[in-house]
Amino acid sequence: MTVRTALLRILEHEDVNFLLTNRIPRRLLTRFLGWFSKIEQPLVRDLSIRLWRLFSDLDLSEARDGEFKSMHACFTRALKAGARPVDADPDVVVSPCDAIVGTHGRIAGTELLQIKGFPYRLEDLLGSSERAERHRNGHYVTLRLTASMYHRFHAPHDCRVERVIYISGDTWNVNPIALARIERLFCRNERAVIEARLAGGDALTLVPVAAILVACIRLHCLPAPLNLAYRAANVLPCAADYRKGDEMGWFEHGSTIVMLAPGAWSFADNVQPGAIIRQGQPLLRRAPAGVSGERTTAA
Repeated sequence: MTVRTALLRILEHEDVNFLLTNRIPRRLLTRFLGWFSKIEQPLVRDLSIRLWRLFSDLDLSEARDGEFKSMHACFTRALKAGARPVDADPDVVVSPCDAIVGTHGRIAGTELLQIKGFPYRLEDLLGSSERAERHRNGHYVTLRLTASMYHRFHAPHDCRVERVIYISGDTWNVNPIALARIERLFCRNERAVIEARLAGGDALTLVPVAAILVACIRLHCLPAPLNLAYRAANVLPCAADYRKGDEMGWFEHGSTIVMLAPGAWSFADNVQPGAIIRQGQPLLRRAPAGVSGERTTAA
């Protein structure tokens, strides 16, 4: 048994994983990593990336750049042109990111699932009842980015971002172990609510949820990064137009995006709990007239 295999087996134990990733000074460690990851010193960079590889299946073969100035540059790497083909069908909403599909389905009024048996409310996730009404009885999908995945996210369809709401919070881990133990976890963590509208007028919302070691959520439509040190206005008006597949921003580590979509769409066949989906692949399809796409699945 290799050292890497032994370490991974230890971390797979639920109690150990939860203890090591949650029962620690989460916010302090997250801010520290935000500083440490940007150190542009070759020895620090190489040792950090080597350690990262030890605990994950980091694959840099699709990276646009062959070398990185820092671990941060590696985290937020761009991909080679054409690495993520985007489905051009106008009746398809694509995945905004590389991810593991989690819970998804129809929103019951304003209630959705974090994991089986753990409901939460849109009002708590989005910070207001008015925002929740935009997606009453709509659809939702939870997309979890792991530490080794591509960390940038893109427009799932042609749209205009109308405003962003920053909600400060905690930095709990968002892996399945924590989701099964911490109620309303997404509603507790730091997050950004990105309110967009599709060309046909349908409301679509992306909620990037930060987590432990996620030092920042960076959006191209805003001048300042959103992180634990952010102290400016929480409601940020915006008027940024995106074509399907355009880059919108990035996490500075792995985390989760909860996407809220209209009820007039249905999930693509490839959207199943635990499935890996790539940015640009079909996520939702416009439902034919009279069909509402009722499939609801909890991971």
